[in-house]
Amino acid sequence: MVANINVGNSLYGALAYNGQKVNEGEGKLLASNKILDNGTGTVDIARATADFERYLPARMRTEKPVIHISLNPHPEDKLTDTELADIAREYMDKIGYGNQPYIVFKHEDIDRHHLHIVSIRVGEDGKRLNNDYIHRRSKRATNALEKKYGLHPSGNSKQRLEQRALRKVDVSEGNVKRQVGNVLKALSETYRFQSLGEYRALLSLYNITVEEARGEVHGREYRGFVYSATDDAGNKTGNPLKASRFGKYAGYEAFDNRCATSRTAIKEKELAGRTKATILATLRQASGKNELVGILKSKGIDTVFRETDTGRIYGATFIDHNTGCVLNGSRMGKELSANALQEWVVAASSPIPTGIGTTAPSQHTGEREPFVPFTKQVHEPGEDSVTGGMFDLSIVPGTDPEEEAFRRKMQRKKKKRKGRGI
Repeated sequence: MVANINVGNSLYGALAYNGQKVNEGEGKLLASNKILDNGTGTVDIARATADFERYLPARMRTEKPVIHISLNPHPEDKLTDTELADIAREYMDKIGYGNQPYIVFKHEDIDRHHLHIVSIRVGEDGKRLNNDYIHRRSKRATNALEKKYGLHPSGNSKQRLEQRALRKVDVSEGNVKRQVGNVLKALSETYRFQSLGEYRALLSLYNITVEEARGEVHGREYRGFVYSATDDAGNKTGNPLKASRFGKYAGYEAFDNRCATSRTAIKEKELAGRTKATILATLRQASGKNELVGILKSKGIDTVFRETDTGRIYGATFIDHNTGCVLNGSRMGKELSANALQEWVVAASSPIPTGIGTTAPSQHTGEREPFVPFTKQVHEPGEDSVTGGMFDLSIVPGTDPEEEAFRRKMQRKKKKRKGRGI
């Protein structure tokens, strides 16, 4: 069983997100503590908010008094609603929140049924509850509950990711808003990214794309997101969906905050180095682009290439599911930039296979010398602002604005060479 803990300041937002699922028939209200349950099977969100606020002092010493926990049993763990409610209560007791007001919701909108618990993390005196080693206490709690109820153990990071496995959005199945919302919520809790381009690359794995909307409202600058479902070729399908239809977690402010925290975590924990080492090792053994993608996928890393209509790579992003990090190639070093990867592809398809870490024949001695990837930077469109990107090496249609910009730059370079008589 995997537990994910998030803290915030929007009590109403957390209750509305869960309450709406219950009221729309996509979930159930399983249990509550110190909060009124009217017995109708629905949630009066305003009343629940008011009940919680009775336990929040007028003056609080913490900026984020709300705690929102999701408990995710293994898909093969078949539990009754009564068992799930008991598990939630025991979990709250074990992490020290048993006497707090809370509500337990069961989400049934995807095949993997799971629980969400909304509570507050301050006492009546306004002081924050003891939050020291909360994740360690949570892990001990889930381990104990797994043993007691005979559940599948959460295991290593790869197994935990499999438990949270998401499906691509499929417009033909209907209720696109629900499908998109499920993916956005899970990704916002699980992955680290540092730019809009990296966020788009991650979303593209699940047939979703996002565009930034800017404007002015009542004299104030507005920045928001609009999401769209796509088909497997990356073409938008159906109507666009404003971020406000999902909740704050899907909006620009949450994205911006996630980028900031991701940047810090990736640097402090040196997470990019692990991904880079795996990719470089794979480049040494792969014989071509398709094999590179396949091997990396088997190692838990998805690859999103951005290519012109002639097949030239002008951007690459790697989604490492083992570390939960989304990283543009250039962010990890020049040897994984678009130019270097394009040079590797050309070399790999040459009569004498070469690549990063392999050797090529010397023109002077006939002996083999180390092959050094081309790393001189051509002025290309920024990888961080790409607006497309497909998985499985699909080529982006020529309508992508960054692809058009790249093509124009290459045409200008060609004209300059002709002018110099090159």
